Amino acid sequence: MTLWPRTLLWRSVLLIAGLLVVAHLAWLQIFRASEIEPRALQAAQQIVSVVNLTRAALVTADPGRRYALLDELAQREGIQVYAGDPDEAVPALPDQPFLRIMAAQLRERLGEQTRVTLEREGIAGVWVSFRIDTDEYWVSLPRGRIERNEPLRWIGWGALVLALAVIGAFLVVARINRPLRELTRAAEILGRGATPTRVTENGPAEIRTLARAFNQMAADIQRQDDERALLLAGVSHDLRTPLSRIRLALEMLDDHGNADLKAGVAQDIGDIDTAIGQFLDFARPVDAEKISGQSDLNALARTVIERYTRNGRDIVMHAGDTASQALRTQAFQRLLANLIDNALHHGSGTVEVATTREGSVNIVEVLDRGPGIPATDAARMLQPFTRLNSARSTSGTGLGLAIVDRIARLHGGQVQLLPREGGGLRARVELPLA
Repeated sequence: MTLWPRTLLWRSVLLIAGLLVVAHLAWLQIFRASEIEPRALQAAQQIVSVVNLTRAALVTADPGRRYALLDELAQREGIQVYAGDPDEAVPALPDQPFLRIMAAQLRERLGEQTRVTLEREGIAGVWVSFRIDTDEYWVSLPRGRIERNEPLRWIGWGALVLALAVIGAFLVVARINRPLRELTRAAEILGRGATPTRVTENGPAEIRTLARAFNQMAADIQRQDDERALLLAGVSHDLRTPLSRIRLALEMLDDHGNADLKAGVAQDIGDIDTAIGQFLDFARPVDAEKISGQSDLNALARTVIERYTRNGRDIVMHAGDTASQALRTQAFQRLLANLIDNALHHGSGTVEVATTREGSVNIVEVLDRGPGIPATDAARMLQPFTRLNSARSTSGTGLGLAIVDRIARLHGGQVQLLPREGGGLRARVELPLA
């Protein structure tokens, strides 16, 4: 399990968000570094003005009114003035750039004997000393005079700007990703052998070029399929007409002395007719049939099996619990018929058809007691015109399983050719309900 998203949309959003966070923090640090000195100089200037005004007031005020003046400064301006002792020890300033610059500026403006501290006699504040003759005094100012009082407000504004930037990045990437999702869906449909609707050619120039190329490719494939279907339809018509005449002539022949020859020729005609039918099935555009409403899988399977049992074929059905499903009913019946034909042709004994459901997937299996298919050849046998070496001496086109695979993929499913316990083949078709 990984926290890194798999989709291009969220990967791009996270990358852009990460870059925005880094850039935001970097600019915040640059801002802090660049505004320390101006803010320290401004704070020092304010303190110098307060100290100079306080000293001047104390020097020029009538001695009898000094206490009233100090009380008024404390009440109106929050400025406390205390008598001090030059030998008094006070805590040193913390080693911070802002405080270092401010203290240096105060000593430069007020004199080298000026002392600065943030705490005196257990009372917090900005304490600055000054002298009148040989006497030392301390001016105490609230720390809010030199500190930012609302740091959370800056953090809140920064978080808001970052959130808006991330939302903007999401909208931009989503707009780019939308045509890519449409292309992905169309490619999946094309991969299942169906014809996708034309992809909208909008968005950035690169996306429009890709969509235009995909539409052209899909149109070329569709044209080739149409030409192939037309060719095979014409060939089948031209072949089946003389075949019909040969079959009619064969029926009119005398059976005397020619019974075996007649039966062999009839079998050859039947094989040729079956091959032509398979060629047409393979060339037929499967997606031309519309998907019907919810179909009963077991009912469709029984319909196909009944056609074989009426002709004396030994087929047994094991109907399990399946869910109704949207299917192309004729295509599904053709899928099952090809699997049954394959089992009857290569197997022996009873052919079994089983249906069941596993989670959100309906499953159809056709089981026989034939030679089976090696696991190394299972995937290859789903390709057109592919046959095992052991089957090359018998009739067949090698298209039956390819047709089954195409129909299954058209429904979003898959085909598995598995060995059957006790010998034989288990052809398993999985059809997702979604």
